[in-house]
Amino acid sequence: MNTQKNHTKGNSPPNIAAVLLVLFFVLSAVTLTGGYQTWRRLPLYVGKQLTETEMEEVIARNSPLTAYVHLSPNASFPRETEIKKITIHHMAANLTLEELGDSFGKRDRNASSNYGIDSHGNVALYVEEENRSWASSSAENDNMAVTIEVANEAIGGDWRVSDEAYETLIELCTDICRRNGIEELVYTGDAGGNLTIHSMFRNDTECPGPWLESRMSEIADAVNKNLDDF
Repeated sequence: MNTQKNHTKGNSPPNIAAVLLVLFFVLSAVTLTGGYQTWRRLPLYVGKQLTETEMEEVIARNSPLTAYVHLSPNASFPRETEIKKITIHHMAANLTLEELGDSFGKRDRNASSNYGIDSHGNVALYVEEENRSWASSSAENDNMAVTIEVANEAIGGDWRVSDEAYETLIELCTDICRRNGIEELVYTGDAGGNLTIHSMFRNDTECPGPWLESRMSEIADAVNKNLDDF
């Protein structure tokens, strides 16, 4: 009889330990699931059609040059550092602002930019400036930079952009610098400057194309002149 009692008592601790272990894993799973859901929770207005009032509210926090808003879920909320740079891209296409917004709105696309400029010189906002776009193949750069996609007037070759898009690009860069305290835009030809291009961070792309790349120093000079005249 005593032997049986001892045997029963001997089995009790492992059973209790097993129950506690199961409870631990259940609670861990619940915690992780809740954390994941919180991480995936998108900010207000992201991934939805905005009313005119909502669009005005968003534009007020960003560039007043913005004419169209379609906020992409493909971003990091918020960015991890203050804005110190501007990075220029091209669309490698002559898309409308709506077409580019639809593309950036697809979660499996895993890409976005803060702004876009079409060939008529109109500006769209896809990721608010306070958030990091997924644009440059470099999280470090995108955390510091406002990224801009520019439509191409010519497809292939030197990937030229229209005069309207080019002039708006200078105007948008000037506005970004003014509002974010960037006193001078510097293009060094490498990632060390505060005006950068996509191909500096990814070897298998020529983005933003030869036409825009050859004008980076010119863009910086034009923006700095605007800043000095302000």
